Amino acid sequence: MCLGVPGKVLAVDGLCATVDFFGVTKTLRLDIVDEPVAVGDYVLNHVGFAIRRIAPEEAEETLKLFEEVLSSAKQGDLMAEDVRSEIAAGRAQKKGS
Repeated sequence: MCLGVPGKVLAVDGLCATVDFFGVTKTLRLDIVDEPVAVGDYVLNHVGFAIRRIAPEEAEETLKLFEEVLSSAKQGDLMAEDVRSEIAAGRAQKKGS
């Protein structure tokens, strides 16, 4: 499943950015993003590339919706389980690094 989750840019180094997704940091390429990216911006990730910069208001609204879905999801909610699984895997990978 591919979900358009906004990530907050923590650092930019040339054509790479360190981006935070729910406490999991990933390095994204900036080669194809639609406009220049700076620390504090929000971007959408697709297979390791930032594909679009997102207005902070839009990103915050989307992140609130994700938090709401994750906090109220019942057992067996496949979308919530998928998102939780991705977050847990990212955190486990970070600890192992």
